[in-house]
Parts: sequence; C-alpha cells; structure tokens
Amino acid sequence: MQPAAREGTSAILFDTEGRLLLQLRDDLPHVTDPGKISLVGGRREGDETFLECVVRQIHEEIGYYLAPGRFQLIGRYFGPDHSTPNGTLHGELFLARNVPVDMLVVTDGRVQIVAADELEHIRELLAPPATYALEILRKRDPLLEL
Repeated sequence: MQPAAREGTSAILFDTEGRLLLQLRDDLPHVTDPGKISLVGGRREGDETFLECVVRQIHEEIGYYLAPGRFQLIGRYFGPDHSTPNGTLHGELFLARNVPVDMLVVTDGRVQIVAADELEHIRELLAPPATYALEILRKRDPLLEL
C-alpha cells in the first residue's frame, strides 16, 4: 500500500541584516532530520492553503507573526519524500525578508543565524530539504552567494 502524499511548506527567512535564519532541529528520534540544520516549516493541516500553513508554522516555531503578504512563493515540489520510505511529498517554498531576530521566541530547535558567505561551512549539516530550497533560491538570484 502506497502511503499518502505528505503535504507541507517551509520558508527561507532573512533577518534585517540579510542573514539567513535557519533552524537547528532537535536531535530526537521522532523529529525529521534530527540534529540537522533546516528551514522553518511543517505539515499542512486540514484544508489550509500552503500560504496559510507557512504563516501558522512560522508563528508556531519562531513566535513571530509574519502576515501572508510578507511571503513570496519561490518554488513547488512534488516527488519522493526523503523521510518516508516509498512516500511522496507535495510542498511549496516561500521567502520572507526583514525578520527581526530580537523578536523571536523559538519553540522547536534553535535558530541558526548564517551569513550567506558562511553557508558553505555548514553545507554538510544541512537537511536535504534545506539544500534543495537554497538551490532554488540561488537559481532565482544568481548574484546571491549561497
């Protein structure tokens, strides 16, 4: 029996100084990509849209409300789910800028603040979805040093 497609969303967040705000995932067995650095996001609930999902997830995980208009859709994914054997993932990727670090109250994992030129130093610590998402961003903005 084929598992149902998992649906979720995540966001690439930049702080007010242009640095990436990433999430160091808790190192627990029930957490997807434990101990890895990833994006903030999660699974869709009920009949919410992907945009509603990313707004909710960001608010839940970093304790800061970003209005829907602050997010820009930059990519979609439908394909193999790296965390579910034989599963598929359907997701949307968003971008938001000018997130004030001093206003964050992190509830899952820890925030990792990374300058774009430092990203190469943590590349091996990135969860597969984060690597994929950052590649999408780099292709959209080739002048961005990711």
